Amino acid sequence: MKNKNIQTFSLVILMLVMLSTTLFSCKKNNSDYYNYENNLKQFDGNALEYLESQKGIYDSLLLVLNRLPHLQDSLRNKKVTLFAATNKSFQISIESLNAVRKKLNKEPLYLADVDIEQLDTMTSKYIIRGEMVTADFQRFVDGLIVKSINHNYNMHLKYNKVDASGFIAGGPGIIIFTDPKNSIFVRYWQSTPTNSVNIKTKNAIINVLSPGHDFGFGDFVTRTNN
Repeated sequence: MKNKNIQTFSLVILMLVMLSTTLFSCKKNNSDYYNYENNLKQFDGNALEYLESQKGIYDSLLLVLNRLPHLQDSLRNKKVTLFAATNKSFQISIESLNAVRKKLNKEPLYLADVDIEQLDTMTSKYIIRGEMVTADFQRFVDGLIVKSINHNYNMHLKYNKVDASGFIAGGPGIIIFTDPKNSIFVRYWQSTPTNSVNIKTKNAIINVLSPGHDFGFGDFVTRTNN
């Protein structure tokens, strides 16, 4: 009888330890996600200086901006929200373009060669008027239409919470950045998620796009293969 009581007591103690460990784990994970959302990153400079400071990440974007001084000026001096495409995004587009050109027996083209008007049209889509952090539009369940800086082009922003560590929508927030293609039909829209959000500079908010994004939202080849 004594041994049975000891076994029962040990089992109760074990269950209490497991329960407290689980509760601690849940509390820690929730705190981590909360802190992520409230950790607004700061950079002491303008948006262009931020891109230049990130060595080896935005070389292609900076090359494009060197060809488009009016957009360079916007990133230096205007209040904007930039969706920054990394080198990988441009690599995807250039490789797709030159694969098509090779089949047509055409010489390859690169960012320094492609039509500057088409480059301006595509690049402008990534620069939105005004500074916007995720808190400014996360209440819009269906997302929000915003205007590009140069051609008054409609782009779409939607805030999402990703799943993580067993929590549904419990992970960090991301933005789904979309080119609606001037269509009301969602099936024609082209979207990409962000990897990082709410990077604050002196004149802009910067969100970093997923490296798998195809620069130009699927239009790069058709716009530049001439």
